[in-house]
Amino acid sequence: MDDTTWEQKLQALTHVLTSPTNSPPLHSQLFVSSQIPCYLNWDYPPVFCTKFRYIHWRWGLSLFLRRVSRFGLPQTSWRSKCPYQQPPPLTLAKGVEEAKWGDDEKREYVRKRLRRKRLGCHVNPLIPILVPNLLLLSLFFWDPFAANGS
Repeated sequence: MDDTTWEQKLQALTHVLTSPTNSPPLHSQLFVSSQIPCYLNWDYPPVFCTKFRYIHWRWGLSLFLRRVSRFGLPQTSWRSKCPYQQPPPLTLAKGVEEAKWGDDEKREYVRKRLRRKRLGCHVNPLIPILVPNLLLLSLFFWDPFAANGS
């Protein structure tokens, strides 16, 4: 990617941002791969890359491993968890309902969000107090800096 100019990078970035998708069409893949030929870690294949040997096998393997690691589920992000965002996300995350724009539906959505439990870990309040104190107490019985000979 170091041999491409800033103009080519800007054109490819503009194209990707103006047409976001999880499965780009063929003409989009060819355009981006002609602008930035040797970028391996995304959905656009390195069609015109001649810099590396076996780049197509490596790209195919990396794409396969990325999809296998998600167990075949579509790629989602924080945008996918926001159904009321404009423009709406391409794929909603699992468990998120599609946005309903009526006044009653929005009111019900806000009430449901407010009824949810607070996010955070529920740790017994004694643990953050006891663990450091027990570690300090253990230093009374065990000297970690004692010399080997004494």
